Amino acid sequence: MDCSFPVVNMEKLQGGEREKAMELLRDACEKWGFFELLNHGISPELMDEVERLTKEHYRKCREQKFKEFASKALENGSKSEVTDVDWESTFFLRHLPVSNMSELVDMGDDYRKVMKEFAAKLEMLAERLLDLLCENLGLEKGYLKKAFCGSKGPSFGTKVSSYPPCPRPELIKGLRAHTDAGGIILLFQDDRVCGLQLLKDGQWIDVPPMRHSIVVNLGDQLEVITNGKYKSVLHRVVAQTDGNRMSIASFYNPGSDAVVFPAPSLVQKEAEKDDVAAVYPRFVFEDYMKLYVIQKFQAKEPRFEAMKAMALPIPTS
Repeated sequence: MDCSFPVVNMEKLQGGEREKAMELLRDACEKWGFFELLNHGISPELMDEVERLTKEHYRKCREQKFKEFASKALENGSKSEVTDVDWESTFFLRHLPVSNMSELVDMGDDYRKVMKEFAAKLEMLAERLLDLLCENLGLEKGYLKKAFCGSKGPSFGTKVSSYPPCPRPELIKGLRAHTDAGGIILLFQDDRVCGLQLLKDGQWIDVPPMRHSIVVNLGDQLEVITNGKYKSVLHRVVAQTDGNRMSIASFYNPGSDAVVFPAPSLVQKEAEKDDVAAVYPRFVFEDYMKLYVIQKFQAKEPRFEAMKAMALPIPTS
């Protein structure tokens, strides 16, 4: 394990080591855009059950379909790298504003019940983390949660992925490099099969698998709201020759009609320091997502520039 990868023990936020833990969290947000959480309040028993049922669901409902896709993908890329597909099997659960779990007929009742409980715990954890970020940024408590609220509140959903063994990992990525479009992302990843990497200082660094941890990364919208103080980071999944890697990524995002813009107090602080005005535009999250769907695997900076061209005026307070 890379010892320098930031690991935040949430138990230490309660006592005499709180200041040090908050400093570690601040450093992780400013310099990494990623960190790993321990003692986050979600029970190991629930996480074990989520893992067991997710892997069982893949074997029963998705494995055969993936094998058919895999043979075609490898056939098409037999001589050169495949750059337009990913070596993954995925499905999506929507929790907020309205759940879609009852519509997914191949989810058994036990699996649906456990995932509903897990999502509720993750939603609370995401909101707790947003308040900790507010504290480190000098924003009033609740600012980020409020910033994510559209007319129907925030949006929250889960991407459930399996990355089966790949016989030719040099030809195809598990998941191509990208930043995440939304707010804060909470990942429950396999603790036995690695593959997730982030780009830091020009180097790809492994995100270490740790049992019962939650990996957190920051999305494009937090970069906008913090006016670049925190940044979303490129990450990818490298396909492995052995093991079927489980990944359950939950995205706590702005509501579709939420208006996203740099926090005026952060812009003001920057201006007082070096006369820098707001760097990032003001826009409706849904408009950003329409662009992201087309440009997910491209650099984020042109997306921000494109949003500036159609930007709404930024409030000063």
